[in-house]
Amino acid sequence: MAAATPGRTDPMFDPPHPYGYVYVGASVSPPERGPLVRGDRRREEVLAEFAGLLPEVEARPEVVATSLYEAVFMPPLSGAPRYDVVVLITTVSTTAAVDFLDSEAYRELGAELVMVAGNTRRIGETEDGSEATFLFNHFTAPDPERAVVAWEDLAHWYVTVIGVDNSTLLRPRGDAAFAMVNQVRLPGGPLRFLLAQFVRPSFFRRVRGGLRAEGMRAMPVFYRRV
Repeated sequence: MAAATPGRTDPMFDPPHPYGYVYVGASVSPPERGPLVRGDRRREEVLAEFAGLLPEVEARPEVVATSLYEAVFMPPLSGAPRYDVVVLITTVSTTAAVDFLDSEAYRELGAELVMVAGNTRRIGETEDGSEATFLFNHFTAPDPERAVVAWEDLAHWYVTVIGVDNSTLLRPRGDAAFAMVNQVRLPGGPLRFLLAQFVRPSFFRRVRGGLRAEGMRAMPVFYRRV
């Protein structure tokens, strides 16, 4: 299926959410080798600390919701983020997300800002679930606008071939290390998801080939909701 072009309505995509997002992370004890994230006492302490601070964050009028995640699978890719604890804060608007950075509640988190973002493409609802695995796929690209069009084509493949039924594409407001970050609630765990791609020749032709053609890199990290 051809990629969507700017200005054309693609029926696969739902209207973007109007919210702003603050994506912050902490690199506590990511795996030194291999992708599996094992239990760690220090990480548990940081998760408990964040969980204790989030009610104050959620009490702010500009905050819609917060989600706390722990990494479960981190492919050892060069340049990939190594945040084994992340918080995604949803605000009423992107302006409110920027303003939130000046709050004491944000400073108390003490985590590294990954990006302030808005939602520019959406498929369904990436709802939180205690048993679900969540993919945060971090993209770099020389041309962010062309990257979105390329992502649209990739999204069609994941929906029609892999069975993905949700996706929330976050694009930064201001400077960020990534051109965009895609959040997906997966139809299974990380190994099942990765294997479903690798056994299909079209993955290498269409997905990897499409990324390579645009000079893009995809750096996935898999999480569970805490």
